[in-house]
Amino acid sequence: MSNTPINTAPIQQLIQQIKAADQSKQKEVKIDITTAKNVAYTLGIVMSRLAGDYEQLLTKKDKEETIQIQMDGGKL
Repeated sequence: MSNTPINTAPIQQLIQQIKAADQSKQKEVKIDITTAKNVAYTLGIVMSRLAGDYEQLLTKKDKEETIQIQMDGGKL
C-alpha cells in the first residue's frame, strides 16, 4: 500500500456541514452530486488503505518468530 497522504478535506467539509446543520436545528442536510461523489471516493480510499494496513499487520504478525528462553536457576 502507498503511504501518500489522503486528502480527507471532502469528509471534513461534510462533517462541518452536518455539525452546522445540527447546531441550527435543521431537519436535513442536502449536498450536490459532486460533493457526494468526492466524499464517497475519499471514504473508499480511506477504507482501502485501512484494509491494506490491517492485512500488512496480520501478515507481519504471522511471520514473526517466537523465541523461548528457559532458565535453569543457575546450576552448573
